[in-house]
Amino acid sequence: MSTKRYFFAISVLFALILGSFPVFAQDGPVTITWFVGLGAGGQPEQIAAQNAVVEAFNASQDDIVLEIIIVDNNVAQDTLGTLIATGDAPDIVGPVGLAGSNAFAGNWLDLEPLVESSGFDLSRYDEAAVDSYRTDEGLVGLPFATFPSFIYYRRDLFDESGIPYPPSAYGEPYADGDEWTMDKLREIGMLLTLDENGYNATEEEFNPDAIIQWGFVSQWTDPRGHASLFGAANPIDEDGNAYVPDSWRAAFDWFYKGIWEDHFIPNGAQAGSDILANGNAFASGNVAMAHTHLWYTCCLGDVTDNWDIAPVPSYNGVTTAKLHGDTFRILNSTEHPEEAFEVLTYLIAGDAAPQLLQVYGGMPALPELQEDFFATLDETYPQGVNWQVAIDSLAYADSPNHESYLPNFRRVTDRIGEFQVLYENTPGLDIQAELDALIADLQVLYETADEESSDVDTGVGSGS
Repeated sequence: MSTKRYFFAISVLFALILGSFPVFAQDGPVTITWFVGLGAGGQPEQIAAQNAVVEAFNASQDDIVLEIIIVDNNVAQDTLGTLIATGDAPDIVGPVGLAGSNAFAGNWLDLEPLVESSGFDLSRYDEAAVDSYRTDEGLVGLPFATFPSFIYYRRDLFDESGIPYPPSAYGEPYADGDEWTMDKLREIGMLLTLDENGYNATEEEFNPDAIIQWGFVSQWTDPRGHASLFGAANPIDEDGNAYVPDSWRAAFDWFYKGIWEDHFIPNGAQAGSDILANGNAFASGNVAMAHTHLWYTCCLGDVTDNWDIAPVPSYNGVTTAKLHGDTFRILNSTEHPEEAFEVLTYLIAGDAAPQLLQVYGGMPALPELQEDFFATLDETYPQGVNWQVAIDSLAYADSPNHESYLPNFRRVTDRIGEFQVLYENTPGLDIQAELDALIADLQVLYETADEESSDVDTGVGSGS
């Protein structure tokens, strides 16, 4: 039994002994707990900003005490699952995107009644942005931060190799007149991959066992994120059966050959090594191009003044720039929905919003905050980053999103993760055969989804 329920039970017992059962009124401020860990929020500068937001909110009024719980991302799903299962769930969770929230489908509060009763103005947002948070559970979130993806590139590494930069806008060709495609990215990625003797990956003398600089990485994403560069899809069809489109088969061929034959993409061991900053490859300064999201501005390390951004390349004439979006959600177990909603709106649209958006690296969903957001980023990165690319990337967002819900979600994502570990760390695979094996396993997991016990109820799973 939770502490809260224990003291409630004791109060009822004393009331019965005294022969009366009073109507319980709230005595003092309501406590609202805010759980951080399913998404961003674990970096030191983010923790400091979040603690400052809590302090400022508590100082601004006397009716609510906001408490924050910050959990490491690696164990956040398990921790939250356990809190829900034991009846000690927090009130608010976030920032969290689709990937983090999917494991807790069925536990989110429908915000629509609270929006109506509070008069919160949804017309401030793009209608499609609001609708993207409408599910079978209702309106489970409100727009807050968007994180378009694009190509980060290091100007100095291009300059040192005498290679022209990528295009500066969607629709523009590469410097040699060729279209900006995944094949073109591979071509220049190999030229930018160097061994310890200065040979690039196209030269016969190149030593793949002595690479000191790589051309490309698709950083901090899973196989669905990797494959999104070749088109928006998900490994499930309209009938709920496991499958992958031909474009994704081409994607995994491209990535696998890029790692083990062309050598311009680091393998798993290389990506986790000291030379690539133990997993933060682009920030190591030894990778020329990285595909990732706007939130990565939080994590560039010492690479602060010699990088810029470029459009995502196309595949077969189609450009897909995968999109992340974070917000805060309220669990439907909250005992204080009105107070929780007051805190939520403070975080996403009140005084806290600009500060949190900045440290999370999220482009504001509120248009009036966007200019100041990029101006502040320019103070940190004064080299003249082409932020228009980030804005324009929204037009190429993946639909369906690469983090969309899948049946038996946590076990399915675990199996997809095993596939990633395999192709990033194992040379000599028949990648298409491994993909077939993945699809066969996903089919079984989809078919047994209703038979599996809930991960949220048990609190078990990988936490990935």
